[in-house]
Amino acid sequence: MTNTIRSIIRRIAQRQKATARRDGKILIVDDEEMLRDLGAKVLSRFGYEVTTAADGHEAIELYKKAKRKKPFDAVIMDLSIPNGLGGRETIGRLRKLDPNVKAILSSGSPKSDPVLANYETYGFSAAVAKPFEFRELKEVLKKLIH
Repeated sequence: MTNTIRSIIRRIAQRQKATARRDGKILIVDDEEMLRDLGAKVLSRFGYEVTTAADGHEAIELYKKAKRKKPFDAVIMDLSIPNGLGGRETIGRLRKLDPNVKAILSSGSPKSDPVLANYETYGFSAAVAKPFEFRELKEVLKKLIH
């Protein structure tokens, strides 16, 4: 393939990326970098603008900043974050900042876990059990923000 063709393909791809439809702005909170990165890549391909945070403290700061400019449409939070602020603690603080926050609990805990089983009682809008299919998460997001 010639350099000219490569250059044309690169420009077309950049233009498509710049004009890509965005279905919403999502914040992913997970202590596992691999899961954050994978989630961001997949949700970006689904048309979402994605930001990631390693724990609840970082998520709260990002949420505050975004709220002033372009707020997040939803937050996907891991329930347990060792050595950090997890979903259960973070949701209360986010609700104080924004009573209408749409937060999805993401947990590898057994479905019998009281927080996962009764996610609404704890302030979450929805829950997905790990491991989950990204199509399942896409459907949950679609219901919450559209």
